[in-house]
Amino acid sequence: MHVLFEEDGAFKAATVLTDNDSSLQVETASGKRSKIKAASVLLRFNDPSPTELLNRAEPAAGEIDIPFLWECASDGEFLFSDLADDYCGHKASPVEAASLLLALHSAPIHFHRKGKGRFRKAPPDILAAALAGLEKKRQQALAIERMVAELKAFTLPPEFKPLLDQLLYKPDRNRPETKALETACAETGLSALHLLDRCGAVRSAHDVHLRHFLLEYFPQGTAFPPVELPTLTNELPCATVAAFSIDDAATTEIDDAFSIETLASGWRVGIHIAAPALGILPESPLDAIARQRLSTVYMPGRKITMLPDTIVEAYTLAAGRECPALSLYLTVTPDFEIAAHESRIERVRIAANLRHHDIEPLFNAETVAGELPDFPFRDELKTLWQLASACEKRRGKPSAMQGIHDYNFDIDGDPENPEQCRVRISERKRGSPLDKLVAELMIVANSTWGGLLAERSIAAIYRAQTAGKVRMTTSPLPHEGLGVAQYAWSSSPLRRYVDLINQWQLIACIGDRAPYFKARSDALFAAMRDFELTYAAYAEFQRGMERYWCLRWLRQEAIDSIGATVRRENLVKVDHLPIVLRVPSLPELPPGTRVTLSIETLDPLTLDLGLRFIDTQEGESDEALDDDAAEALD
Repeated sequence: MHVLFEEDGAFKAATVLTDNDSSLQVETASGKRSKIKAASVLLRFNDPSPTELLNRAEPAAGEIDIPFLWECASDGEFLFSDLADDYCGHKASPVEAASLLLALHSAPIHFHRKGKGRFRKAPPDILAAALAGLEKKRQQALAIERMVAELKAFTLPPEFKPLLDQLLYKPDRNRPETKALETACAETGLSALHLLDRCGAVRSAHDVHLRHFLLEYFPQGTAFPPVELPTLTNELPCATVAAFSIDDAATTEIDDAFSIETLASGWRVGIHIAAPALGILPESPLDAIARQRLSTVYMPGRKITMLPDTIVEAYTLAAGRECPALSLYLTVTPDFEIAAHESRIERVRIAANLRHHDIEPLFNAETVAGELPDFPFRDELKTLWQLASACEKRRGKPSAMQGIHDYNFDIDGDPENPEQCRVRISERKRGSPLDKLVAELMIVANSTWGGLLAERSIAAIYRAQTAGKVRMTTSPLPHEGLGVAQYAWSSSPLRRYVDLINQWQLIACIGDRAPYFKARSDALFAAMRDFELTYAAYAEFQRGMERYWCLRWLRQEAIDSIGATVRRENLVKVDHLPIVLRVPSLPELPPGTRVTLSIETLDPLTLDLGLRFIDTQEGESDEALDDDAAEALD
């Protein structure tokens, strides 16, 4: 006697050794003996052998017409052997019964299992829906197969065109297009980005990086909604000073300017900050725009401003105008001690917008050590530089910008069409007298105003550094890297939302009004958290776009080897470019060692630059070895 039984979801046949009422001892063709429950037995037979039964039943099951079998079955539950008798028109043989059982088991769409060997045919409406789904899957599989073939032939399937952003940046693995792309990538050995590029779907590497950023941070686009320009008040008192700003040529959001008056003993130095907080009120439509963007986004060739151009134009400290300003006046002694300070809300006449490229050839480390040539604001700049040097000495910290290089990218052509552009990268070493002048006076303003807010117990957002960690906080903690008791970003309200918040609080403080943000304000905490995350993401994007244009420049100039300076281990800083990366082939060399590297791979799509060590060079780099020293100052 032999039996057909179900075990672990599979059908097996074996010879009966012992037959008890509730269990059987059986032996399979392999010689394995096991004990099975009697309830698991589906069919008992004498002929053929267990092995032959399954060998004959499996191919016979594949020949059974499942739709016809569904038509033959009754509407209620049935035992497979009963249906086998009806289907065959006679008492089904063991092979016929087993083949029908296997056929029923292989057709779950047509037949639903109801127990051991028992089934029920699917209702017509459920069957129709299931068959439709099955057909849809079949058509989808054919479509995926076709799309894979097209992708492997480097032809873009028509279904991909409206989905390119999703496929590149946020792929939905349930979509057939994503499945086809993943399969084609696996079979070609290319990444999704490189495969789509080979298919002509990528406009440019520049577009890939920019689109990725915009989709995440500006999903509705970068255009501003219509806004009403705030009324600029003329009721503010007008300062008696004439101020001037110091910026690079591309700056349009001019946040700060300076003035200086000679006193009987010393000077009265004015630090004047643009005051958009006078017109942009908390919870206003303009505040909502600034709160959403949180900062201006910078990249070579363009920028995305935090505020609409009309608002920037209204409040920027442009030459020839009387501009609303938040002013900090310092009483400075002849030995450049700050004896007193006073804050005012006023209108300030801007006499000039000085630009770095015009002033630095005349006012630099060499000229300040001797006799300065004659140029506008020469004496004022010399006095402010002397004050800045004294402030730096009192802080006990060297300028945080010493030895760090700035890089300017001039894009000749439309950045939206980078393949037709030429890029020029110029290098400028920080720490010049102009740099020190601006940086130190901004430290004075931000630390002084931070102290004023802390003294009056008015909530504000500070930038602190303790135990080497820089972070944003609502507590007036020290900034150890700058050597000040507290540091509240307040000097760039046109470009940073934190500065706009602090300016609202300062205006309330100076005007003896209740501040908008109370202590432990949830809105203040939320704005600080969102700003810190977003500001870091914007900075990372800027570095990525600068790296893209660096790679474009290397390719444009057909450069195949470059110099670099070892930072630590296998980390190097490439000469004359803002690129720091690891070189696995670099031998163990001390920091500061100059090396020559060959360019092995250069991929603007992924921003990858592969370098290989060639040899060491003589000489030392004039650039600082520690990037962490470049704390962000205005």
